[in-house]
Amino acid sequence: MGGSPSLGTGLPAHVRDLCARAMESAGVAMFVTGAEAEGMPILWVNAAFERQTGFAAHEVVGHSPRVLTTLLAEPLDKDSLRAAILDGREITHTLRTRRQDGSAVWSQLSLSPLRDAAGATTHWVGVQVDVSEHVERYAAQVASLALERRERAVLDVVARSSDLLADLDQPFALRDITALLAGYAVDWAGFYLNDDGLRFAEGVDSAAPPSGRGQRHGRYSPGAFQPVPHVHETDALGDAAVADASTPRARLVDVPDRVQDVLDGRVEGPVALDLTATYPQWSASGWLQRDLQHRLARLEHRPTSVTVSGVPGRRRILGLLVTSGDARTGGDGSAGVDREAQDGVRTLIQVIARRAGTAIDNVRLYAREHRLAETLQRAMLPEQADVTGLDVWTYYAPNSEHAQVGGDWYDVLQIAPDVIGLVIGDVVGHDVEAAAAMGQLRSVVRSYAYELTTPGPVLERVDQLVQGMRIPRSASLVYAALTRPDVTDPGDAWRVEYSRAGHLPPLLLRDGTVTQLDDAGGALIGFGGRRTRATGVVSLHPGDTLLFYTDGLIERRDRALRVGLEALVAASRAVTAVDAAGVGEELLSRLADAPEDDVALVVVRIPDPERDPHAAVLSPRSRRWLLPSEAASIGRARHAVVRTCQAWGVTDSANAELVVSELVANGVLHGWGHLALRLFDTGDGIRVEVEDANPAPPVPTDGHANRMGGFGMQIVERLADWGWRPTASGKLVWATLRPQPTPR
Repeated sequence: MGGSPSLGTGLPAHVRDLCARAMESAGVAMFVTGAEAEGMPILWVNAAFERQTGFAAHEVVGHSPRVLTTLLAEPLDKDSLRAAILDGREITHTLRTRRQDGSAVWSQLSLSPLRDAAGATTHWVGVQVDVSEHVERYAAQVASLALERRERAVLDVVARSSDLLADLDQPFALRDITALLAGYAVDWAGFYLNDDGLRFAEGVDSAAPPSGRGQRHGRYSPGAFQPVPHVHETDALGDAAVADASTPRARLVDVPDRVQDVLDGRVEGPVALDLTATYPQWSASGWLQRDLQHRLARLEHRPTSVTVSGVPGRRRILGLLVTSGDARTGGDGSAGVDREAQDGVRTLIQVIARRAGTAIDNVRLYAREHRLAETLQRAMLPEQADVTGLDVWTYYAPNSEHAQVGGDWYDVLQIAPDVIGLVIGDVVGHDVEAAAAMGQLRSVVRSYAYELTTPGPVLERVDQLVQGMRIPRSASLVYAALTRPDVTDPGDAWRVEYSRAGHLPPLLLRDGTVTQLDDAGGALIGFGGRRTRATGVVSLHPGDTLLFYTDGLIERRDRALRVGLEALVAASRAVTAVDAAGVGEELLSRLADAPEDDVALVVVRIPDPERDPHAAVLSPRSRRWLLPSEAASIGRARHAVVRTCQAWGVTDSANAELVVSELVANGVLHGWGHLALRLFDTGDGIRVEVEDANPAPPVPTDGHANRMGGFGMQIVERLADWGWRPTASGKLVWATLRPQPTPR
């Protein structure tokens, strides 16, 4: 190439000529510049340089390399380049360039110094290689790897969120899911559930899941939101800027509300909510905007808009999943996320919203079934009359942890002033149908028991009626009538008449011996036809105990029923308790550790004032009772505590009686459903537990103005250390009595 300088002086002429021709014919672009002190003028370029850059040799030779900056498609790191030139170091850069025709190309530019014999840099040799194919292949590999990582991350988020949704009893399940989203796909996420109005939700209350209905969004305070001082009394739409009881809501009818459209199912897919716009105060958009302004205030980059996605249930939208900084809204103002990543984020959000909706809907359906079953169960829970001269203890535990209903039942009835009726029965199954059949049978038996009294004729009439009722489940039962002795003759015994319809025999415990009352047996109820039902008779004396039970107490898959009955007889023979509750606790501790069916147990004991105080008692020092939510339960609870303290040898039972009375009274007044009363002797004092279905905690007060009451928990506080804890079905209040100082 004309004008090219000599590239080497120590080589033969023909070699130098060969080198020059080789560089000229090389397939990569090459050029030579002068020293930095001379301004590095371009001294020579080869043909490949002209083809790759589009510049002819005469257009660049003699000029500064700055003429080539027009080819750069991105800024050059001039500082590092100049530093390398000043230091005489070789430098290599990969950068995006353009040809003169405007087409883009990735080039790898290398500059190497040429030094003289003294080591001074006299020239620079530049090599520019087109590496577009290599860069694009590498970029494709990186993109493929990034896509694979994103897909794995999405699957991980979905899997972990599914695990969280599988346990919505965990109080912060929704909060943990939004934390997963915020850690991967968005800057912030939050769930809002619609329960007669939107409310922010960190979890789902399984006892009261959202209904997905209602538009009274103002009933929930938006976060800790306080009205901004400069906001006028009315907004730009003429609606009240601050919520007030007198604020008219009719304005909302004709005002577009995109968030409400999502809640109502009129809009499918996510919508954007502008956080800088003005919305009606009582609209879903207005309430959500105010709540988000409060919650997002702490974000480093506060978004101006968010994405609102519906959380769909089976029939309606149950709430919203709100996200900011995601691919749809670009809440952070950036647009550098590739389209594939944007689509992946949107898909992930929709998948989680749908799964959350399905899980919440399942909780709703379960809660509705649970409430139905609980209502049915409470309506059918046994009746237990207080009987003078008898110590009666009852126990019922359904095997199903979900429906909480079963086919077992019992009743202790005051048939007449001197006659007590006792029924225990078992309908096959432990579901709602079994409970319904039990309710029908229970009503029939109670009706005939009050009319006829004598067990045999009672079951005969029940047989006749049940045959025409077409009850779908078979059932067994025992009915017994206990007649009080003449009060003028304390030596008289109680007379017990009984009849069995396919049920296990009651047991009579007397002086360490156990007798099975297996007379007066017959077919299952409804299968007796018109045959006469027999009536058995036995006498009860002071110290005697009668046991009525269902097969759930003794039946196990790994043993025959007869073996279970023998185990019950053996356990009964070893009973040492002198109170009915103690007898029951001993039997349950030995036999009911892992029941496989519903368990019902009724213990009837005739107190023996002469021998009971001197008996050696080895029974567990714990007792339990199930009490209906009625005023009479307060007296029953007090009597139960007195009897238990006597059995345990606790001489001062007054404080325990007072604490139990106050806790049970509080449960009757403020609790829901039946009450579970438990007593424990901890060694340091008596511990009392009362459980009910109302999750609200007890609150000590200074009394109620203008009316009596309100001091109950203050009394408990003076006598005991107390507290409470939530349970699966409500709450449990406990109190441990403090030891009283011994009087001097």
